[in-house]
Amino acid sequence: MFAVLILLVVIGASFPYVAPEKATHLALNVERYRADLVRKEIELPSGLHYVYLEGGQGEPLMLLHGFGANKDNFTRAARFLTPHYRVIIPDHIGFGESSHPQEADYSPPAQVERLRSLAQALGIKTLHLGGSSMGGQIAMTYAAHYPDEVKSLWLLGPAGVWSAPESEVSKAIVKTGHNFLLVKNEDDFAQTFSFVMSDPPFIPRPMLDVMAQERIGNFKLEEPIFQQIAAYSVENEIAGLATPALIVFGDQDRAIPVATAEILHKLLPHSQVAIMPRIGHLPMLEQPQQCADDYLQFRSVLR
Repeated sequence: MFAVLILLVVIGASFPYVAPEKATHLALNVERYRADLVRKEIELPSGLHYVYLEGGQGEPLMLLHGFGANKDNFTRAARFLTPHYRVIIPDHIGFGESSHPQEADYSPPAQVERLRSLAQALGIKTLHLGGSSMGGQIAMTYAAHYPDEVKSLWLLGPAGVWSAPESEVSKAIVKTGHNFLLVKNEDDFAQTFSFVMSDPPFIPRPMLDVMAQERIGNFKLEEPIFQQIAAYSVENEIAGLATPALIVFGDQDRAIPVATAEILHKLLPHSQVAIMPRIGHLPMLEQPQQCADDYLQFRSVLR
């Protein structure tokens, strides 16, 4: 019996190396199942196609992934949120499995209008928004444009506050022309994975290479998208915005300076800040339970 158990462990450990595509899809499906999330699709009247994850019941909570990411960036944290809320996690237009119109406007205001159309198509009139990096920039823009429709903000290392000190990404672009967040090949993806997280979940390299294909195939579109989001500041729009907000940063964030948190805190009068020790740019992936627990505590005070 002991020998059989050892064999099962060896087979399980070798599976990602023998069949990395199958292992990657299995891992994603297991994470979604544990989070009570189901993959869904919808065609908007505009013709745009959204693919999203949905699960749970209660007030709608829409979670917005960051640049170069996709809906599964929030799956690990969603496991602790679906018992409390109706969680919707879309792939932004231009990313993941959603539509990729090549000549579209990808500025935050344009993405807001698309997401608002998605919310309306799902029968949602008011919602809570969470966003990571670019997703946080879009969430703040949504709240600024439609303050009566956004009940709270959960901002995880949000972009769009460009008066903060320069990030490592910005410094590298100026000095070398290299953008750590753009991916041309598997090695770029592995380096980006390490760059954005201080405490990343373990993923075998063959599975990382599978995950990299989405980014590699989207490289030409991501270049102009990055330029559009980098050119858009939310600061004037959100100054004095009354929407309650939880601002979360990892103290090891290399993509967006942690000093951004204090700037946002001053701009948003009903905000609070949580700085997570030994965490990088993606708290919801690095410490999903702690990240979700902090959010649940924030929401409990709003009642």
